[in-house]
Amino acid sequence: MLKIFVDSGSSIKPEEREKYGVELIPLIVNMRDEEYLDGVNLDLNDFYKFLIEEKGFPKTSLPNLVELEERVNKCVENGDDVIILTISSGISSTNSSIKILFEGNPKVKVLDSKMAVGGMRLLVDEINRHKEESLDKLEERVNQLIPRIKILAIPETLDYLLRGGRLSKMEWILGSILKIKPIIGFKEGRVTVHSKKIGLANGMKFLANSLAELNYDDNYDIVASYTYNRGNLDKLISMTDEKYRSKMVFDNLDPAIASHWGPNAFGYVFVTK
Repeated sequence: MLKIFVDSGSSIKPEEREKYGVELIPLIVNMRDEEYLDGVNLDLNDFYKFLIEEKGFPKTSLPNLVELEERVNKCVENGDDVIILTISSGISSTNSSIKILFEGNPKVKVLDSKMAVGGMRLLVDEINRHKEESLDKLEERVNQLIPRIKILAIPETLDYLLRGGRLSKMEWILGSILKIKPIIGFKEGRVTVHSKKIGLANGMKFLANSLAELNYDDNYDIVASYTYNRGNLDKLISMTDEKYRSKMVFDNLDPAIASHWGPNAFGYVFVTK
């Protein structure tokens, strides 16, 4: 049997574990000088209170590797094959740290998603479609799908991306002072500015049209993502062609990712043909 482990950079919630057929690896979120396990003992409302009311900047760190090694080794002892899908190595050392744990173990494959959040959900869906195949073949399928996945999002504020080192000072100045909205995406595993639009309305229009212009593949879901408040996302959806709405699944991002995006960010994650 195949066991799939994903870290909380996927934003897959504990209550969604059965839907996606995964075991979750909680990243650690540090706030108020305390450590919390993302998705385990960190209440989402309390997290956003810290972010918005207390003007805090949470930090994230690696999962408990000792516990993970024990969990995975137990699966292997039971005769299972294991895939561990991690948040992009371009923004976290989670992948490289976990690879060291299982180096040389033919029953465990550690894969770099080269992305986060909804992109990881789509990769999990792809693995589940072909889970009877070998680990090597599944790795090949994941690597073939990664370049086809688009993550396009607009943060309400760029302060968190700047503070977390995901955005340059110049890009922050353009977005925060000149009101040029960057469309944030992933390229080669790193956060990048996909496009720039003047004002929020033009940014929304660009995202709304992106599904058609980038040739969305309707064999896969569209992950409609947001942080804290769905207001901006709902406006985006109202501007998007109705034919896409039945394919949407929604994701209020987990603290491990929202820490770097801040509140009221929104966007689409989808697969292109």
